[in-house]
Amino acid sequence: MKKVAVFVDVQNIYYTTKQVHNCHFNYNAFWAKATANREVVKAFAYAIDKGDEKQKQFQNILKGIGFDLKLKPFIQRSDGSAKGDWDVGIALDVMEYAGKANVVVLASGDGDFDLLVDKIRKDLGISVEVYGVAQLTATSLINSASRFVPIEGDLLLRITR
Repeated sequence: MKKVAVFVDVQNIYYTTKQVHNCHFNYNAFWAKATANREVVKAFAYAIDKGDEKQKQFQNILKGIGFDLKLKPFIQRSDGSAKGDWDVGIALDVMEYAGKANVVVLASGDGDFDLLVDKIRKDLGISVEVYGVAQLTATSLINSASRFVPIEGDLLLRITR
């Protein structure tokens, strides 16, 4: 049985899925697809924590699915912009766990990860599957992946109010 390590850039997936599909990402369907017939070495979901109740419920759902949650506090700058970037943290964790897995699954469309994906594929011989919203996933990231899986169909949940 192949071993898999899973890494989800929650903010990137949330905003790209909402922008293109006006839907939420179906984490249960993603988990089932990404881990099917594989032993999970580690699974991280990286998110920003604003501390509100709805967000805590979502975080508990992610934990219930099987993710270890990594949270950074939401930082509002004086100019009104916000900060909450997990790129370096994700990269460090991928480097730590890639050698313990046969497959790395990265859910993000962020082109900053293309060098990371290239490195673990070429230097470690690890297969990398990237899940992202096709229209908003960097071409360089798609090209770096062993396999690109577009977020569509059963990976989407309709937004209910």
